[in-house]
Amino acid sequence: MPLPSGIYNTTYKKDMAIFRTWDHWAWLIGFLAAMCLLPLFASRAQLNILIVICSTVIAVHGLNILTGYCGQVSIGHSAFMAVGAYTSAALCNELGFSFWLAMPLGGLAAGVVGLIFGAPSLRIKGFYLAITTLGAQFIIIYVIMHLPSITGGVRSLDVPPPKFFGFEFDREQSYYYLALAMVVLVTYFVKNLVRTGVGRAWVAVRDNDLAAEGMGISLFYYKLLAFFIGCFLAGIAGSMYAHYLQTISIEYFSLMDSIWFLGMLIVGGGGSVMGAIFGVVFIMVLREAIVKVAPIITTAVPALGVEFGAAMGLFIMGLVIMLFLVYEPRGLAHRWEVIKTKFRLYPFPY
Repeated sequence: MPLPSGIYNTTYKKDMAIFRTWDHWAWLIGFLAAMCLLPLFASRAQLNILIVICSTVIAVHGLNILTGYCGQVSIGHSAFMAVGAYTSAALCNELGFSFWLAMPLGGLAAGVVGLIFGAPSLRIKGFYLAITTLGAQFIIIYVIMHLPSITGGVRSLDVPPPKFFGFEFDREQSYYYLALAMVVLVTYFVKNLVRTGVGRAWVAVRDNDLAAEGMGISLFYYKLLAFFIGCFLAGIAGSMYAHYLQTISIEYFSLMDSIWFLGMLIVGGGGSVMGAIFGVVFIMVLREAIVKVAPIITTAVPALGVEFGAAMGLFIMGLVIMLFLVYEPRGLAHRWEVIKTKFRLYPFPY
């Protein structure tokens, strides 16, 4: 990545740093400070949207590792979130575990389940692997439905809010800071992970698995590792989501959610840490905007009917994903890199 004109790296440590100039640090500190001050000005509804965005970003980071970096298409990511959510809830309700222990164990359970459904990835890939993960979506939900003594079955299951030395994160303002801290930690973890030899091995497997195997990369190990870490992060996101809502049901982890996760990755740009964030924020904000605008349109034009307002969201978001596939297949992250490069090379923006 080019630096601004007149700035050079003199050591390997500086060259490998995520934030390589004081301007980078200033922007980061300013952004985090602004995010920390948001609860002072945002409404409860806005904080609710931000908390859901944070949980979704963690899940899409996992999908980005699996699909964007390793090239293993998954259409069942929402089901792995359900594993983390229900495991965390069961540990808290049945065994009295605290949230801080139940959350990583929920992620671990989702990672182990991900290994089971990722095992066929050594023999199959592409469309056939997508169908396998689609089967995971239905199998996991079926198992949850038929364990009523643990999961509540088709009924909703109460989940206790997180506690820290007696303080409960049971309001939007307090839970927002927990969600923000988690998404920052996960983003930092993923950013560093994909820069290691493991991340480069995943990219090699994604680009050409036969060539990667010829270079000595173990396809079975790195594919399963991608499934484990990707599903582990999905389980963490599911646990965060469950303890925020304080109640969960199988309807919260539908196949449509898994498809939207892939859509977010397409819009943001697969194989990019910032792409996962951009895609989630763009789609979630677009969804909320459509919810606000649709009633206005149906009221102004009654001939369209109520059905138009209900279908408008799916139509517009599907159209947006299609346009990105055609005109910006590398997503918003690529466009952001182009803009940054032009500014960094100024006054030579060619």
